[in-house]
Amino acid sequence: MTPRTMRTLLACAALAGPLRAQAPNPPAAQAPADLIVTAARIYTVDQTRPLVTAIAVRDGRIVFAGSTAEAGALRGERTRIVDLAGRTVIPGMVDAHFHFMGVGAALRTVDLVGTRSEDEVVQRAAARAREVRAGEWIRGRGWNQNEWADTRFPSHEALSRAVPNHPVALTRVDGHALWVNVRALQLAGITAATPDPEGGRVIRNAGGSPTGVLVDRAMGLVTRLAPPPSLEERRAQALAALAEAKRWGLTGVHDAGVDSGTIALYEELARAGRYSLRNYVMIREDSATLEHLLARGPQNALYNGRLWIRAIKLVADGALGSRGALLLEDYSDEPGNHGLAVTPAAVIQRTAVRALQTGFQLTVHAIGDGANRATLDAFEAALRQVPAADHRFRIEHAQVIHRQDIPRFARLGVIPSMQASHQTSDAPMAMNRLGWTRVQGAYAWRSLLNTGVVIPNGSDAPVEHWNPLISFHSALTRQDANGWPAGGWFPAERMTREEALMSMTMWPAYAAFMERESGSLSPGKYADFVVLDQDIMTCAPERILDTRVLMTVLGGEVVYERREP
Repeated sequence: MTPRTMRTLLACAALAGPLRAQAPNPPAAQAPADLIVTAARIYTVDQTRPLVTAIAVRDGRIVFAGSTAEAGALRGERTRIVDLAGRTVIPGMVDAHFHFMGVGAALRTVDLVGTRSEDEVVQRAAARAREVRAGEWIRGRGWNQNEWADTRFPSHEALSRAVPNHPVALTRVDGHALWVNVRALQLAGITAATPDPEGGRVIRNAGGSPTGVLVDRAMGLVTRLAPPPSLEERRAQALAALAEAKRWGLTGVHDAGVDSGTIALYEELARAGRYSLRNYVMIREDSATLEHLLARGPQNALYNGRLWIRAIKLVADGALGSRGALLLEDYSDEPGNHGLAVTPAAVIQRTAVRALQTGFQLTVHAIGDGANRATLDAFEAALRQVPAADHRFRIEHAQVIHRQDIPRFARLGVIPSMQASHQTSDAPMAMNRLGWTRVQGAYAWRSLLNTGVVIPNGSDAPVEHWNPLISFHSALTRQDANGWPAGGWFPAERMTREEALMSMTMWPAYAAFMERESGSLSPGKYADFVVLDQDIMTCAPERILDTRVLMTVLGGEVVYERREP
């Protein structure tokens, strides 16, 4: 059966196999299903029946998972039957750290991902400048100097020569550094006399003049001047991100850092029936946004389970690639610099107390071992002040952890929300930044899992690509798409396939207080599932990234189907 046929089958009452026999009218306790799906392998991520051949759906939820013969008892006159033959079905995948509007913006601005030199970035910015009105801002994202022959930060000179009449603001791949031209520096009034803002850094040359790279909170010196996109453009960005998420098998995301205006846009689309995704929103730390939404109170399963608004997001430090991650000791490749404390520990503790008092979850971006320790300390102090069971506080990224702090996650009930693809893209850089001893606590999935915590997986998109199978592959192999390094990078820290699948399904559900609603194909939960063209649980590891998503189903309805070329 071709993927094109699948939508037709879902719309019609096509019959398959043993389901051709007319089932007797079921008792009231077994009312007919709206939909029955059969496949060679359906991985439920439910320990009671982990591998089945049929699922039945009623009113957008799973009512049965088991054998094809048993499912036949739920067939009624109007039941839709779909036989996916040799295909594989898994629960809908969830990205536990995703910047939804960032993905939408990346799809509609200058794409710098994969550029191999400063010159290539400059050429792309210049090409965009030729397409827009004079003086219009040129924005882009995705450059990464660590992938260039010269791994030093770029400077504004070449960019200023190529684009002299437009302010240019190009965001680094991690979102924690901004490369601008001289026009943008002039508009912002940034000179050698401009002090570094708290939690930020203006990169300077030997004479003290700004080079054109701004790190963390210093980015705001320029970004505050750029006109915000119109509501129409933001709506277009949101719709572009929705289409991309579905194409890669994502039925849910945890949206890391959202303001009230963006939440209002999500609600507008959801009310209109256009928001085909389950979004667990983390409220951005902006005080006005936070106060407004805390007063509103936790919001769960709005608009038929499309939006959850019950988490707060803070940022403790910067990123490792831009040397803004807060370390306990100096960077191995830049003595005298140990990173940036973007949000003081006292603010994290105060916000944690407020979250505990109002029923919100607190999530904190922490990458360096210094930021992770400070955040754990703040959580521990807040929990002494407001003791709470099942708070599910989270540290987002948890990339570099001092070995002594690894057991504290389980002891405090803190969830390390990590992105496996960061390890495979960061590995060469991480060794340079941290040295051999500290890198032992970097991307330490197995060490954390062995303490009893769960690890919800994700991409940090658009920092990494949003295809969730990249993180599945990374979690399993600790190798990049080219199989480097042989045997995996510190392979003792790998996940099993079962853990890797849980990290994209059940563990994100738990991390969002949604384990009774999603995460597995269990009776009573949302009928969110994905059809794959091969079995990622048994195929050779090197073939995982060749897997194609054939169909994405949300609440029993097809929201994406791959079209044959």
